[in-house]
Amino acid sequence: MGTLKSRVAIAEQSPKERRSNFNEVCLGYNIDEARLEATRCLECKKPKCVEACPVSINIPLFIKHIKSGDIAEAAKVIDLDSSLPAVCGRVCPQEIQCEGSCVMGKKGEPVSIGKLERFVADWTIKNHLELTTKSSKRNSRVAVIGSGPAGLSCASDLAKMGYEVTVFEALHMPGGVLVYGIPEFRLPKSIVEEQINQLKRIGVRFELDVIVGKTITVDSLMEEEGYGAVFISTGAGLPRFMGIPGENLNGVVSANEFLTRINLMKAYQGDYDTPVYIGKNVVVVGGGNVAMDAARSAIRLGSNVKIVYRRSEKELPARAEEVHHAIEEGVEFCFLTNPVEILSDEKGWVNELRCVKMRLGEPDSNGRRVPEPIPNSAFSISCDMVIMALGTSPNPLIINTTKGLKSERWGGIHVVNEFGKTTRPGVFAGGDAVTGAATVILAMQAGRKAAAAIDEFLRERDSKHFNFSSAN
Repeated sequence: MGTLKSRVAIAEQSPKERRSNFNEVCLGYNIDEARLEATRCLECKKPKCVEACPVSINIPLFIKHIKSGDIAEAAKVIDLDSSLPAVCGRVCPQEIQCEGSCVMGKKGEPVSIGKLERFVADWTIKNHLELTTKSSKRNSRVAVIGSGPAGLSCASDLAKMGYEVTVFEALHMPGGVLVYGIPEFRLPKSIVEEQINQLKRIGVRFELDVIVGKTITVDSLMEEEGYGAVFISTGAGLPRFMGIPGENLNGVVSANEFLTRINLMKAYQGDYDTPVYIGKNVVVVGGGNVAMDAARSAIRLGSNVKIVYRRSEKELPARAEEVHHAIEEGVEFCFLTNPVEILSDEKGWVNELRCVKMRLGEPDSNGRRVPEPIPNSAFSISCDMVIMALGTSPNPLIINTTKGLKSERWGGIHVVNEFGKTTRPGVFAGGDAVTGAATVILAMQAGRKAAAAIDEFLRERDSKHFNFSSAN
């Protein structure tokens, strides 16, 4: 029975040290620390943590194996439900999911489920443990478009079922948002690479630099290439802007572009000839995890950074851990502040952000209090770079080039059920391309549900074909 009210502390780089490098901030548990933390788990008979996990990992069971020191068995338990544990252990919002439902959190701190998952996954990689076994080979081929968390999870499950799976990726490296959107100090690219290598070892193929909708189409994949089903998991990579004057000035960029240049193209490394503009005084607009990632990256590149957010600190959508780290590293927060105009010098470069102070009014239909401008409260922030981190939308390319594929008014792909079935037979979709920008774990959940639906679709199709052939 667990008795410790407080979590076992986890080692981190000091704020002063990490401001000057892109190395991982959190250093993870060693085996003794992990086993001690695991003793805090009460092994609930009806574990609410499992109910709160989008992919339903048997959390008490894998933690029980950590307690006993059998890390290989813990890894096998996690592998039944998650193909990306080293990723999820680092970037999932556990505080509002599994850990947020942990009974230990009622009288103390919840069990560090995410850090324990990360420990098991890292141990598995370090010890070269092969986990996955495949079912007998199926004759059908499945195309997965996009190699982010939804696509990787779907591909993993289908490969385990015995299908021949090919993942088509528009960029030169697989991983989607895991490699272009999340900084090295939160998610090392070597970890993503190893998780993808595990998929390759069970037969998943990756085709890079392929833009579906231009290089090839969904129609050609199904009608000419012979794929029995297609899963669209292209994410939401189209950045949003505010529509205020001055957004086209030099020095105004989207967080998407800024992070892609740093994360995927390694602009932070001196031996990479990747162009990236970085100001001395940077303002990041937004309050989500992407805003934190952009601000903390700019800090590491030598900038003074302010985050401007139109609501209060209480309403920040970013993970508490990321906000805490940002504050430690020197990011300044300007709450209840909203930009209204960006001004420039005589050469067209940003030199000032005009803002107004806000106050929170009545709640909207979602229960969030609506920010309202305070009259006569305009003021300016001196800056030479503005990074817009206001969310993203799905790219319309595939929708516009695929017959029979219905979209939502806001741009996402329309699905007819929770398993990602679209209006085009044999075509399924999930993740941010359907929901808009969300979390890694929710995208993984969508990928797993779609894999189950694709399996059912192909089995039903093959059964009808068999019955028809037999009748003749």
